[in-house]
Amino acid sequence: MGLLDRLLGRAQPPPPSLDELFALPDAALTLEAALGLRPTGVGSVCFRAAEGAAFAQTESDVQALLDADEGPDVERSVDGYGFTWLTCRHDPGDVPGLVTDLHAVNSTLESQGFGPALLCSVVAFAGPDGRRLAVVYLYKRGTFYPFAPLGGEQRDNPLELQARGALGDLRVEQDLSRWFAVWGAPGL
Repeated sequence: MGLLDRLLGRAQPPPPSLDELFALPDAALTLEAALGLRPTGVGSVCFRAAEGAAFAQTESDVQALLDADEGPDVERSVDGYGFTWLTCRHDPGDVPGLVTDLHAVNSTLESQGFGPALLCSVVAFAGPDGRRLAVVYLYKRGTFYPFAPLGGEQRDNPLELQARGALGDLRVEQDLSRWFAVWGAPGL
């Protein structure tokens, strides 16, 4: 942070801490109790794939690491915006295992120098009434926010605001303009 930023009162966001992802299992319990939303067992990491052999090898290593356990293989997809998604599927009750896998993907990409390519991590929830919600971790901001898609490219803003209140234990993004839509996120 420079002198001019300090004089003008601008603050830099704190650096991301991937360990904050481990607060999601408790948040899942809160979402279920407060809003009736249960984890679906689907989580994803979104990033901008880089060109070159080093990135391809890192991505291959991440998939091999996660595919090595007895669970289902990791799925790779590319959305309409050109972002790559690595999707992990677990038993819906195994939120800690899902979060551990998401943390491993993020940590591996970060440790290999591809942290700037990370966009977000998403954990999906659903209600018995068909409502869907994602808890999104913004890597560059180190904050969480709820995203509730409706049909088409519409958002359920009241549900997002209710979820924000229920996610009080997480570091929720205060700037609502940074609650980006993650249309087409796997699991939603």
